[in-house]
Amino acid sequence: MMPALRGKWLALLCLLPFALFFIAFQVAPLLWVATHSLNSGAGWGLGNFQEALASPFYRQAIRHSLEVSFWSSLIGISIAILGSYSLRQVDSKLRDFVMAFSNMTSNFSGVPLAFAFIILLGFNGALTILLKQMGIIEDFNLYSKTGLIVLYSYFQIPLGVLLLYPAFDALHQDWRESAELLGANAWQFWRHIGLPVMAPALLGTFVILLANALGAYATVYALTTGNFNILPIRIAAMVSGDIFLDPNMASALAMILVGLMTLITVIHQWLLRRSYHVAR
Repeated sequence: MMPALRGKWLALLCLLPFALFFIAFQVAPLLWVATHSLNSGAGWGLGNFQEALASPFYRQAIRHSLEVSFWSSLIGISIAILGSYSLRQVDSKLRDFVMAFSNMTSNFSGVPLAFAFIILLGFNGALTILLKQMGIIEDFNLYSKTGLIVLYSYFQIPLGVLLLYPAFDALHQDWRESAELLGANAWQFWRHIGLPVMAPALLGTFVILLANALGAYATVYALTTGNFNILPIRIAAMVSGDIFLDPNMASALAMILVGLMTLITVIHQWLLRRSYHVAR
């Protein structure tokens, strides 16, 4: 056997464990969910999807999921852009500390994060009482949609910093110096050079943040005990709830969530192609 061919077979053999793992834990569960989403009480068909889209309750869950995910991702990426760019301008020791802290806080979620926010920003939270005494806020409900956006933004920001920080390597200092020599100001540099070059990384990061927020479950459940209506809460309630179980409807809602992410990914790819044309 030729060495090149033997090397290809060896590479495929090394890829086999990953392929088996991917099929067992990604493809097979998705096929199971897709199959059971078509099984309703009236037989096989789109009955579960029709019921989900016709129900104001389920439509509210979809709307809440999209709103919380979008606004927390927008806030997260906006602050992450400023933070990542600022890290390029500071001392290396401070930069290493902030990156290590971002790595830690991006994984700080679930019950501990919900408990921390209840202590700080709950109805009787330390920070809530302090801000009220200072007259900065009159009322703040951590358990509302606004509160969840604030909570989600907490773990969106460090994740955005970790994803965007390497992307600034694509901007070279001599590009800015050349632009300044040609009379361009800071806004013109970012409008015509910086943002087009960074667009793929920005769009990709925004999509990842959206996916991260759309699939979040443990934190919002620990905070609201399942009383806030979003898709992950509804799916979990139909699979493991104590009152009403309907795994087939849960599968349909899960496929709607998959469809939303697929639509977002398609739009992302379309915007990427447009950004490449603009950059050229």
